[in-house]
Amino acid sequence: MRPAKPIAIVDIGSNSVRLVVYSGAPRVPTPIFNEKVLAGLGAELAATGELSARSQEKALAALRRYHLLIGHMGVKRTRVVATAAVRDARNGAQFVRRINAIGFNCEVLPAGEEARLAGEGVLSAIPGADGIVGDLGGGSLELADVRKGQVTTAISLRLGVLRVSADGEKKALEILRSALHESGLAEAGAGRPFYMVGGSWRALARIDMIATEYPLPVKHQYAMRPKRARELRQVINSLDATVKKALAPARLATSPVAAMILAQLTDELRPSELVLSSFGIREGLLFSKLSKAVRKHDPLIEAARDAGGAERRFGKHGDLLDDWIGPAFDDPPALARIRHASCLLTDVAWQATPDFRADRGVEMALHGNWVGVDAPGRVMMAQALSSSFGRDKLPNGALAGLCTADEIGRAQCWGHAIRLGQRLSGGVGSVLQSTSLILDPAVLHLHVREADSALVSDGVRRRLSRLAESLGRTPKILISE
Repeated sequence: MRPAKPIAIVDIGSNSVRLVVYSGAPRVPTPIFNEKVLAGLGAELAATGELSARSQEKALAALRRYHLLIGHMGVKRTRVVATAAVRDARNGAQFVRRINAIGFNCEVLPAGEEARLAGEGVLSAIPGADGIVGDLGGGSLELADVRKGQVTTAISLRLGVLRVSADGEKKALEILRSALHESGLAEAGAGRPFYMVGGSWRALARIDMIATEYPLPVKHQYAMRPKRARELRQVINSLDATVKKALAPARLATSPVAAMILAQLTDELRPSELVLSSFGIREGLLFSKLSKAVRKHDPLIEAARDAGGAERRFGKHGDLLDDWIGPAFDDPPALARIRHASCLLTDVAWQATPDFRADRGVEMALHGNWVGVDAPGRVMMAQALSSSFGRDKLPNGALAGLCTADEIGRAQCWGHAIRLGQRLSGGVGSVLQSTSLILDPAVLHLHVREADSALVSDGVRRRLSRLAESLGRTPKILISE
């Protein structure tokens, strides 16, 4: 499913100008190059109504570089989009002509389309998303209702972090309340998640992760309680030097406004939780062009299959391995997909030295560029891969605290089953197809044909016993014609 050549998105925003080049499976394209320049096109827009000469030159210098890089990379298709600052500036059209003179074809997104694409981006990364998406940029705030895989209501407000001052809270609240009630989003948001998109809110999540000593430095699907939005306003005012160094100066400068807007939204929408999405408009541009059939693919499974496929030894082993261990578990769909992803990744560490394979598996699960999985899911994948290499304890004990004890125990059992399957089959799928696991109330059976009975070594017996013990069963080997 890999495209022949990479695809590029150039995003000309109110704060930054960014180039992202994607490759990999179309359902979950992987960024292979990502660069931004903080040009600040919207910095003076509220005061002058125009893009400043200085910000234009800074943006154009970045765009000239991007145009050259895209050519050298052999990019198959490029889409260049401009958002609120260019859309609203009196000299925006003139600036677009200068962009096109570089060799690009710049499209200025209408406000409603920008909001819709933000919703599409969240749906691409969180397929079951059901709530309100908020994409906070430098020049605008896009809001969209997502449910049942679709974007419904989508609106855009002139409430970007470069347009709203920290002391403009009353005016911002008036604009927000009016728009939310006129659009019906105020009622639609109650009791549902609020999905946070954009660099300003990623910075807030980063601040919260540092403040709470969160053990997993992955922001996608990082979740906060709604009341944390107001607490963050106080946290930002008391940041120490260490935390400030962890943030880009431009993001740090706009964090008070971002926190203020988030607190206002939380008060008005009354969401069930605040969830960060790393995917937004750029990914929405790609996702919106996919067929309905491809859109339905699970992004976690597609990405894990793509990653595992790059390094596996013997064909489509991960899918077969999941089919093989599945009968030993009664996992509901939400857990079964985490187990499946773990099986797809189990062969990625074979090239590492034996003592490092568990570490390689854990690192891949925890810090891989996955979407469609939250922090507990990542930890379960890491635990399964660690146990599959004979190590039941994760390197950082705090990570286990992101899951329940039952979830950690279940992931360990997956790892034991994977370990058995790998030893029995030698990583070869055909062996898994000719053998099976059968779970009875008191016994775990390993069924092997008589012609293949020599595959049952002492090592296989030990691993079968370990799996049976973890499942509370007695191990037994069934050999038949």
